[in-house]
Amino acid sequence: MKKKIFITLLGLVVVVLILGGIKGLQISKLITAGEQPYIAPEVVTSAPVENMVWESSLSAVGTFESVEGVTISAELLGKVNKILFKSGSSVEEGTTLIEQDTSTEEAQLREALASVELARLNLKRSRSLLASKAVSRSELDTFEAQQKEAVARADNIRTVIAKKKIRAPFSGKVGIRQVDLGQDLRAGDAIVTLQTLDPIYVNVSVPQQYYNQLSNGMKVLISTDALPDETLTGTITSMNPVVDNVSRNIQLQATVENNNEKVLPGMFATVKLVLPNEKKVNAIPATSVLYAPYGDSVFSIEKSDSETDESPQLTVKQKFVRLGESRGDYVAVLDGLKIGEEVVSSGVFKLRNGQAVIIKNEGAPEFKLQPEPEDS
Repeated sequence: MKKKIFITLLGLVVVVLILGGIKGLQISKLITAGEQPYIAPEVVTSAPVENMVWESSLSAVGTFESVEGVTISAELLGKVNKILFKSGSSVEEGTTLIEQDTSTEEAQLREALASVELARLNLKRSRSLLASKAVSRSELDTFEAQQKEAVARADNIRTVIAKKKIRAPFSGKVGIRQVDLGQDLRAGDAIVTLQTLDPIYVNVSVPQQYYNQLSNGMKVLISTDALPDETLTGTITSMNPVVDNVSRNIQLQATVENNNEKVLPGMFATVKLVLPNEKKVNAIPATSVLYAPYGDSVFSIEKSDSETDESPQLTVKQKFVRLGESRGDYVAVLDGLKIGEEVVSSGVFKLRNGQAVIIKNEGAPEFKLQPEPEDS
């Protein structure tokens, strides 16, 4: 009986050992398979590290300002008799905009002209009597002075009448009128604004350290949210000879054509000044960069070193880089890559170091230094 029990227990131990061995072998295979999993090559696009020549530029903010702009106002007291312009219309230099009542001055002018005529006659008569000594030399001098005084009084009234015909001091576009027919104007009351819109100025301030790189005639590129799809081109036409002692900036003024009056004085502008010196950079597409708090990196594409492979396998190696300025679709690489290296240009977020890849550049986007809005 005891022998049967012993044989049974022994058999159970053998079965347990066999099952444990089989299970251990299975687990070992699974562990081995887990250590070397098969990962299919990732399809990516690629781009080379290129040596480019970038024009140097300086960005700043500016404000549009009219070449000539003024708020026309009344110079003398008077009632508005005529309004001879329409709000928003273009006027030529010398065009009469409004006429004030001059009836009082015109009556005074007639009186003054009569005094001029009387003084002229008295002077003429005195000169004829001087030869016969019926009039003294001092009396003649008095008549001459009276005649000049009468003429001056008449000229003064003519000037007052002329000032009550308010004219455009230069050609331009008037704004919204601020007076009504029959309104009594006081000296200094605003009538309408007048602006010349073509060409137009852009005032911009830049740091003083760029002064020696700036000169009249330098090209500037101007953009504004009023024209989101358009860049205006102008040239620097004047530079302030004084640096602001608070901001240490120097003010520049650029002139821009404004044929269709697309921009108006007072609008905000983003200005890029094209500096004369160019710089050489190593550049890659901005989409090649994997940005991270601990450092920016790219995936460089390398060929397998295995001598047994008939067609070498492509793998990626993660490299940390130091980046510089961005320009269009590109970013400059200051350190970490060399000219001629090929990097992954899209899909970098799904890669890991040493992963196999397949390059397919068919249909890949075209990278540009100055991409058009429809390409972005």
